[in-house]
Amino acid sequence: MKPVIGITTYGRHEQSMKSTHYDSFYVLPVDYAEAVRRAGGIAIYLPPGEDVFPAVLGRLDGIIFTGGTDIDPARYGGNTAHPELGDIDPERDEAELIGIKAVVERRNMPILCICRGMQLLNVALGGSLVEHVPDLGKGDNHRDGAGLWAVHSAEVIAGTKTAAVLGTSISNGTSGHHQALKIVAPSLAVTARAPDGVIEAVEHAEHHWCLAVQWHPEITADVDPTQQNLFDALVREAQSVRPRPVIPPRGGECDMARSPTRRKTGPLTMRIVPLAGKLGFQLVALLSQ
Repeated sequence: MKPVIGITTYGRHEQSMKSTHYDSFYVLPVDYAEAVRRAGGIAIYLPPGEDVFPAVLGRLDGIIFTGGTDIDPARYGGNTAHPELGDIDPERDEAELIGIKAVVERRNMPILCICRGMQLLNVALGGSLVEHVPDLGKGDNHRDGAGLWAVHSAEVIAGTKTAAVLGTSISNGTSGHHQALKIVAPSLAVTARAPDGVIEAVEHAEHHWCLAVQWHPEITADVDPTQQNLFDALVREAQSVRPRPVIPPRGGECDMARSPTRRKTGPLTMRIVPLAGKLGFQLVALLSQ
């Protein structure tokens, strides 16, 4: 079976949609799911709200924390009155902070964090954020003049897992953020920076596979193998660590809760053994003693 990859969605009021029947939606751009599918995984959306992560983590093989709206500065001791602060979604913040802490603690589940997802990882582990990148005094180079996509380079540090996965020392990613990492959480290591010094990627120093990028690799993953490599590696890791099904030996004893039924049929003893995970029965002929 293909690895199942959970993907977090936007909050219920984060993105508007035209509908005459409903007012709020849990949505997400298709680019995330398509990148996972190209990598050979099954994409499952995870909307915020209920305690979704404790309930489903055992059914996932990997997870992606996606981009989206600003994280509440109160979560990291920031300026809650900053004039450039975007909309805040307390429901999403709460659900995803709980979720990302739970996933990191599992150690063996691969994690990919994108844009807001990278900021979320840093905040959850004790780091903080720059509320507005232009405040650093080096311009607003991580989005265009309309606040939309911009493409810029990031220098990837050699010898890191991020560099090995991307397969390059320079990543040209699509970016659209106005916030960035400020104080980096103790358990995270910086693995890439933009020309203006903004942190563009980190990875967890102790987790088996936890990578985070500030840009949006899903946007160009269909035409840029470097960006698709992130999703390919995630699914590959998910496949390698997922539990393997236990298949009972053929022709031998099956360790089952119910004892097989025996029937005497002349010189042979017929044993009817229920098939594990299938409909029907298997007839096993044993020589009588």
